Amino acid sequence: MGTIYAVANQKGGVGKTTTAVNAAACVAEAGYETLLVDVDPQCNATVGLGLAKDLEPNVYDLLAGEATLEEAARDSDIPDLAIVPSTPELAGATVELPQLEGSQTRLRDALAPARERYAFTFLDCPPSLGPLTVGALVAADRVLVPVQTEYYALEGLAGLLDTVRTIQRGANPRLSLAGMVLTMHDGRTRLAQDVEREVREHFPELVFDTVIPRNVRIGEAPSFGLPVIHHDPHCAGAEAYFALAKEVAARG
Repeated sequence: MGTIYAVANQKGGVGKTTTAVNAAACVAEAGYETLLVDVDPQCNATVGLGLAKDLEPNVYDLLAGEATLEEAARDSDIPDLAIVPSTPELAGATVELPQLEGSQTRLRDALAPARERYAFTFLDCPPSLGPLTVGALVAADRVLVPVQTEYYALEGLAGLLDTVRTIQRGANPRLSLAGMVLTMHDGRTRLAQDVEREVREHFPELVFDTVIPRNVRIGEAPSFGLPVIHHDPHCAGAEAYFALAKEVAARG
């Protein structure tokens, strides 16, 4: 049975999509059948793998029950990595979803076949704790939380952890935290060092050893429609994501 990871943090700009795309690509590179589901109306994961924003069927059709996972998932240019693309129309789902019967479990039910087909599934969540993120957390086994090593790093984490606990008590008792990954880290600055120390002190068991550095190659890779591990496999960013993928897999 495959494992489903939600990559979530309601704070924007912390490296969620970059982490989802590159973790998925690293796992696929290791030879595991992997699925990336773009649950964000901004479609960054879709574009980051070189796909257009207007593809059909997409994750909106999946949630609406108008397409199956087999129909919506398409192969990327990366061996063993498939993607369910997003669409800007998904923004309307934040209003529409709560009105539909079984709204919280629609993504979980739609992704049920993924457990048989894919060893790993990554859900790239939007930067909010709205219906789309809640649906992803209900569908997931584990939550991977990117945390930027900036001043506001801990702001909002309490809200996310409260939401996770609420879902654990209700719709998804099996949900657990895979861990937190420090992103956009500039080890030369005192601020980044202080934030890293603070996060590790607050969550000693949860923070991954691997730290994702600030890296030009990571930033430019999406413009080529590639994960950084394919854009420049030997850069510091690519090596960090390979190390993170190993840690994620080791934690199960």
